[in-house]
Amino acid sequence: MTKRLLCIPLLIGASFAFAQAPPAAPAAAAPPPAATAITDADLKNVETPKPEVRVLGDPDGSITGNASDITVADAKKGLTVADVLNQIGQNRIGINFTWTLICGFLIMFMQAGFAIVETGLCRAKNANHTMMMNFMVYCVGMLAFYLIGFPLQMGGVGAIGNLGGTAPLNNEVTITLFGKAFGLFGKHGAFLMQGHTYDVGVMVVFLFQMVFMDTTTTIVTGAAAERWKFAAFMVSTFLLGAFIYPIFANWAWGGGWLANLGGNFGLGHGYVDFAGSGVVHSVGGLTALAVAFIIGPRLGKYTRTGKANAIIGHDIVIVLTGCFILAFGWFGFNPGSTTGASGPGNLRIGTVAVNTMLAGMTGGLGAMFYMWLRYGKPDASMSGNGFLAGLVAITAPCAFVNPVAACIIGLIAGVLVCLSVEYVDRVMHVDDPVGAISVHGTNGLWGVIATGLFADGTYGGGWNGVNGNVKGLFYGDPSQLVAQLMGVATLVGFVFSFSFVANWLVDVMVGQRVSAKAELEGLDVPEMGQVGYPEFELKARALGAQ
Repeated sequence: MTKRLLCIPLLIGASFAFAQAPPAAPAAAAPPPAATAITDADLKNVETPKPEVRVLGDPDGSITGNASDITVADAKKGLTVADVLNQIGQNRIGINFTWTLICGFLIMFMQAGFAIVETGLCRAKNANHTMMMNFMVYCVGMLAFYLIGFPLQMGGVGAIGNLGGTAPLNNEVTITLFGKAFGLFGKHGAFLMQGHTYDVGVMVVFLFQMVFMDTTTTIVTGAAAERWKFAAFMVSTFLLGAFIYPIFANWAWGGGWLANLGGNFGLGHGYVDFAGSGVVHSVGGLTALAVAFIIGPRLGKYTRTGKANAIIGHDIVIVLTGCFILAFGWFGFNPGSTTGASGPGNLRIGTVAVNTMLAGMTGGLGAMFYMWLRYGKPDASMSGNGFLAGLVAITAPCAFVNPVAACIIGLIAGVLVCLSVEYVDRVMHVDDPVGAISVHGTNGLWGVIATGLFADGTYGGGWNGVNGNVKGLFYGDPSQLVAQLMGVATLVGFVFSFSFVANWLVDVMVGQRVSAKAELEGLDVPEMGQVGYPEFELKARALGAQ
């Protein structure tokens, strides 16, 4: 028994020593089996459900969608490898077509949101006129884009891989400066026929880009509401859809010079604007500022001493309903800008959607608490504008930032829109009935800048032809912020100036503003021939010139 007990420490010591000994080198891994090519003959042996099984139905979906559903090019040869590969490729492009089109349909529905937000923030005597502008902006803007704008914007964009190539969009007008090519505008795509653009992929691009353009045009109607002559509105909208918007959009998205600041001059990935804080919202907001400058404030908006009077809209219920419609449409706006749900990088759509939600949430809260603290009440209309401002601001960086950054961007936007509305109204003395200049113009610029600050380097490989992911200042690439600031300077310098000159010419030739008599009466009858609410008795408030 004693000898056995003495053996125990020896065994423990031996075990400890064995445990401390270096492990034996692992056996060499066996080489992977050589890949075996699949041949047409292999496909002949693939089993598919027999007809007598199919006729019994498929309640759980286990036999629907199999090799027998692949289209065979040659019935005599039967199913081939080429058939399978072609089906895979068509499935990927089909998924991306469907994704992009559905997102485009959502964006189109945003027109309804804009219409009732703007109408609710205006007085009831102008309801028909405001709604009619928001309705016809879709038709007039689309006509301008179809005839002129689309080829200018996208005629030289080149192949869009997610949509099957779009090869016919391959003609960009350039000039050479500093030894570099500067893209100015495209040439292919007039009438969706010229330059072989009668192409399925090009049709998807047109629809998606058209609804973006139309969002820009409807921003202006809010800032000029309640005193804009309908004929002038139509001419101004046509110019915006045909020239002003497409030219800047080409520079940013169509292969133009702003997008190539990275490749040409080493400024990050060039100007980066994922879904259009600058291209869509700032262009619309700055054009709205130009029109509002030219058209002047509503009668009664300012006292003789320059103090701003509040002119209250007639229906806050439809205003906030419209904000929800717009937020719903934004799920087409931002995630849809991947132009695909299948393929490398396209699963980023989930991150984009969540970032969009978060920024809208913090924007709404930021505006509400700012107004509550400053004025003692949580103003409903400004809470809605803060909600939209957060969505506008996240539109450019939504794919390139993390959720915390999205919350910060939206929160800043919510406060910024309140400060901007006060500045535009009280300091600049520009009358903007719905806050469009601040929501879209100011916060569109903030979204462009935020991309250059918060892009975290997790997405955007190869963006604008530059290797690596997009990084902002806070993640080690100050040059990206420089590219974004050049975009801001171009928006303020070129877009505002171009819009101002174009609308000044409209004012000279057509006249932008209705008569004082028509404005006091309300534009529904003088401009539209019918009141918006025929069964209501509208009573003017004592405030202002109503």
